[in-house]
Amino acid sequence: MEEEKRKKLHHCGAQNIPRFTISWCLLLSIFAVPACARAFDYADALTKSLLYFESQRSGRLPYNQRVTWRDHSGLTDGLEQGVDLVGGYYDAGDHVKFGLPMAFTVTMLSWGVTEYRQQIAVAGELEHAMEAIKWGTDYFIKAHTSPNVLWAEVGDGDTDHYCWQRPEDMTTSRQAYKIDKDNPGSDLAGETAAAMAAASMVFKQTNPHYSHLLLHHAQQLFEFGDEYRGKYDASVEEVKSYYASVSGYMDELLWAALWLYKATDKEEYLRYVVDKADSFGGIGWAITEFSWEVKYAGLQVIASKLLAEKKHKEHAHVLEQYRSKAEYYICSCLDKNINGSNVERTPGGLLYVRQWNNMQYVSTAAFLLTVYSDFLQSSSQKLRCHGGMVGHEEILDFAKSQIDYILGSNPMNMSYLAGYGSNYPTRVHHRAASIVSYRESKGFIGCTQGYDYWYSRLKPNPNVLVGALVGGPDLQDDFVDRRSNYMQTEACTYNTAPLVGVLAKLLQLQDQNLDQNPTSLLLASY
Repeated sequence: MEEEKRKKLHHCGAQNIPRFTISWCLLLSIFAVPACARAFDYADALTKSLLYFESQRSGRLPYNQRVTWRDHSGLTDGLEQGVDLVGGYYDAGDHVKFGLPMAFTVTMLSWGVTEYRQQIAVAGELEHAMEAIKWGTDYFIKAHTSPNVLWAEVGDGDTDHYCWQRPEDMTTSRQAYKIDKDNPGSDLAGETAAAMAAASMVFKQTNPHYSHLLLHHAQQLFEFGDEYRGKYDASVEEVKSYYASVSGYMDELLWAALWLYKATDKEEYLRYVVDKADSFGGIGWAITEFSWEVKYAGLQVIASKLLAEKKHKEHAHVLEQYRSKAEYYICSCLDKNINGSNVERTPGGLLYVRQWNNMQYVSTAAFLLTVYSDFLQSSSQKLRCHGGMVGHEEILDFAKSQIDYILGSNPMNMSYLAGYGSNYPTRVHHRAASIVSYRESKGFIGCTQGYDYWYSRLKPNPNVLVGALVGGPDLQDDFVDRRSNYMQTEACTYNTAPLVGVLAKLLQLQDQNLDQNPTSLLLASY
């Protein structure tokens, strides 16, 4: 039934649109109403976002693999070290498996499902979302070989970036790197613990044994990270040029403890978050970004939500301070902090944090804004910014504007989600997508051979990296679709992961609006 309704939501191409809709489209265009062609198919975007994770899989691909231009790869990962590290995800357009961004990707996918499980299920995508999460957590189980050992990375960024070849042809180093009590990495251990705790909540009802296993690993990893403290990039120096831990490990330890509290309801974890709120920066840092590197804003949003429950009354004083910092982040996104510490925006209205892969900050912001809007609505509260009180509708509207920008409502009229719409990046900086599929042509492509023939080609990639959210436009809304323009055309797993929950929420609202007033929605859409 829901699918049937969604079929009524078309773009302004005359192909499938009922005659009365086309006439409204024409009428609105005569009067220069810009809403035409602004109705986005959130169901399609959601489906494609989850499909993307299948393109990033490492290891032996399953029988139900839907991205058919990919094949098995990295089948000897960990062999040199005598450990099975086959599986997991490649983080972006290369073939290194970096533990920290992979864990954050899984945390965000899991958070999306815990918040919007019903909406994702109604869209028919819950199974795919859970498969995407499990592909990551299965790998983390393998990588956590003993209580105080976690394998942090497979592959070496320097040698990997020297080559341009398909993962199925890899000739680069598959050296694996670990953290342990002598070489600590509290940030990596903490984020992996958060991912496994969050994922344990996702599987609690449908696969209780697996959920319990994830929780067991999460608790061990948190204890490991907390007892043997240190930054992981001091122990695994190879990550410094790629995923350096600039913000340190305190945010990840608080983040992990809070997810463990949500997963177990054990007071000891909440006590950790409360007792270390000040010394670990949880109530000190006012942040204007949320990413794989810095977790404070996400931590502060979740801590704020605890205030709605009476059982947390004794911690209200500290939780209110967490909330104050969460609202600083939300207000900065809405341009409502009067001291000038707001997130910059492009002329087209896109949040702009930094030049390289800016879309990662947009998708995480849209997610936190959506979650916080829901919290305010359910608790009948408003956001307190220096510029005044803000209702939940305004926050959600802004989150929606960021998603709509991603999907095509922008000065370039381009979808930055590959494969969505009719105009999207076709030269994504991605080795596997840019070279003929291994299943089509099994002839070996060497390390530099790929650069010589495939990297420098002006033609579009032979394989569409469906659902990949690329780095996106610059501060002036300009975008150059060129394979070598990696700051704008490379996509990462942690870019797309936060979209899943937000798209499911927006789809639910779209369906509700259609139920209440189909004609007005069509008018508004066109």
